Amino acid sequence: MELRHLNAFLAVAEELHFGRAAKRLQMAQPPLSQQIRQLERELGVQLFHRNTRSVRLTSAGESFLDPVRTVLDDLDTAVRAARSAGKGEYGRVTIGFAGASSHETLPRLTRAVRAAHPGLELVMTGQTYANTALSRVADGSLDLGFVRLPVTRPGVAHRVIDQEELICALPSDHPLARRASVPLDVLAGEPFVSFPANSGSTVRDTMTEACESAGFTPRVVQEAPDSYTILALVAAGVGVTLTVTSVQHIQQNGLVYRRIAGPPIRLSAALAWRPDNPSAALRAVLAVAEEALPTPTHHRD
Repeated sequence: MELRHLNAFLAVAEELHFGRAAKRLQMAQPPLSQQIRQLERELGVQLFHRNTRSVRLTSAGESFLDPVRTVLDDLDTAVRAARSAGKGEYGRVTIGFAGASSHETLPRLTRAVRAAHPGLELVMTGQTYANTALSRVADGSLDLGFVRLPVTRPGVAHRVIDQEELICALPSDHPLARRASVPLDVLAGEPFVSFPANSGSTVRDTMTEACESAGFTPRVVQEAPDSYTILALVAAGVGVTLTVTSVQHIQQNGLVYRRIAGPPIRLSAALAWRPDNPSAALRAVLAVAEEALPTPTHHRD
């Protein structure tokens, strides 16, 4: 078993998408798929359920994930300890983010950190829903998380970095797509596609609350782990969804976005961390973030 196979498995397991995992590893997709097949043959188990629209971990893959993370983290620590002997401390900050909704903010932060502190390592954990990221910051398994308000965990500080609105995504041939804005109550009979229930997704929670305020509970007919898959399913006509303005960079044939009629339903995006975290590297990242991701002037808290 080669380390590159473990790194390939971890990237696909965290991205749940072979194309994004290949881009993250700076390699082509066919060799990545081949490495996963080689690993599965060596283990004698299937690690992923694959189809044309989604990638999911099997039970064997889920059981394999945490030990692989531990092995790679331990190896990284050992290598860095050897290289850093006699040279002082090195910095490492773990960051949890959701994916599509961090499309603009995360690259701005990482580029600024690397420009200011080229020796500081940022360890990215994708597919981390906002509430999950908040929980992991609170328990210390993440240094920094991209979250949404409210931040109610004791011992966790936050700073708002963006403000989003809830919007409706529809198949382009849907009758409601002809409208400039969509009243929520007219969606009462529609099938919905969304994130899994109780997954830590604030978008799913906000969608449910908004629909219930309009007098109905959304009928979710299919769940998917990320916005890319959800919006592909909407474009395919499986259902409609409520999402956030920060994912509108996802443009697909057969998909349109429409405002929700009435007062805007706003969600505030924030960075969260523990003030008692002793990491000097984290403090350096937070200082850079003040410039790279300033709090919007209309939302000072």
